[in-house]
Amino acid sequence: MSKPFTSVLTHGYFLCNDAKEQVIMRPYPTLGLLYISAFLKENNKKVQLIDSTFMTLDEWKSAIKETQPQLVAFYSNLMTKITVLELCKWLKQTLPNIITVVGGPDVTYNCENYLKAGFNFTISGEGEQTMLALINALEQNSTVNNLPGIAYLENETVIQHPEKVAFLEMEQLPFPDRESIPMEQYLATWKKHHGKRTLNISTQRGCPYTCKWCSTAVYGQSYRRNKPERVVAEILSLKEQFNVEALWFVDDVFTVSHKWIAELHTAFAANNLVIPFECITRAERLTDTVLQQLKEMGCFRIWIGAESGSQRIIDRMDRRVTLEKVQEMMQKTRALGMETGTFIMVGYPGETESDIRATLKHIEACNPHLLTVTKAYPIKGTDLYAEIEQEITFAPNWSTSTDREIRFQLPYSDRFYKNAVRYLVNGWLAHRDHSLKYAIKRNMASVLLRLKK
Repeated sequence: MSKPFTSVLTHGYFLCNDAKEQVIMRPYPTLGLLYISAFLKENNKKVQLIDSTFMTLDEWKSAIKETQPQLVAFYSNLMTKITVLELCKWLKQTLPNIITVVGGPDVTYNCENYLKAGFNFTISGEGEQTMLALINALEQNSTVNNLPGIAYLENETVIQHPEKVAFLEMEQLPFPDRESIPMEQYLATWKKHHGKRTLNISTQRGCPYTCKWCSTAVYGQSYRRNKPERVVAEILSLKEQFNVEALWFVDDVFTVSHKWIAELHTAFAANNLVIPFECITRAERLTDTVLQQLKEMGCFRIWIGAESGSQRIIDRMDRRVTLEKVQEMMQKTRALGMETGTFIMVGYPGETESDIRATLKHIEACNPHLLTVTKAYPIKGTDLYAEIEQEITFAPNWSTSTDREIRFQLPYSDRFYKNAVRYLVNGWLAHRDHSLKYAIKRNMASVLLRLKK
């Protein structure tokens, strides 16, 4: 006889402990958990979402104690891993019979680490079907030996089953379970700090591209897309239910399919729908027609990745795009009255000082409204990690650090790359704002780059 029990889904991110985000104030719900919650409820499972974003740690612990679940499942990523491990430890001490599960992009290549840190099960890949199968097995006291995507310890040995091959199509999934989290807190925060009640939405799973530094730990190399009519239905529901005023499409490459964008544009028009939104895409997946369609649907900002201003480095990354195409599409986006943003990475293997200086010239040619610059770091499971694994010079303690702290052989010091970031950011601001102050800062950083310090 099966014994139904209560499962809690949570993620361990606390805005009150994130000083940087308290300045930015762009919090978004964790869509992955919301999809899993909706899927489990559709299959008659008793699930509670405990969204920690606006909680204190004590409030989160009180919610757990009040719920008294039999199972707690965490979403974990690079940013939340350390907190998730601490929460798992507290759970085991407070509720000794609790079953703990963890999934997310940081889990697939770190199953053993998570299991030895106290988790009963890890889930690799997409979580909906695997979580349902695991809960069914636990409720029925049946074996988990044949559950794809599951890993667990047996006599201190990791038993890991391959992920499911058959993915769910997007239209097979219910809309995310947004009703079970404090949506008004998210939307009111956005309204207060950015002027519009903004929410994230996903229309796509997977990415067909193979950038060497990018993790495909959850969705693999698959590519699936929600039907345009369903996307519009979800947006209309968000407007009616939550008075959403703007959207962030979280898809990796929003315009990867020109046919799909054209159909979405038609569906928007058929429903008299125009809503401000921003998205991420690749320059070679933009055309004059696509840009015009995005504009007409309400797009106000496009993030176009380049990662470097050196074609040699872009090719090493397997980005499959030219600098000229990135610059062209940035300029055309701006000409249509939409904002542009771009991502730049310094410290990629093989990069030299001259590549960094070329990158500033590229940034100036693109003239983006927004710029994000980071130092390259290898994520376990990526091609970049495989390339530099034998050159790692410092591997920090896994349970108290993140992949960002991994160090591998590079031609310059950490200080050099910090100066490189300053050089690019100040150079961008000097060009964008015609600012003497930032030009002076750029020149100072430039001198330090030449000194290789």
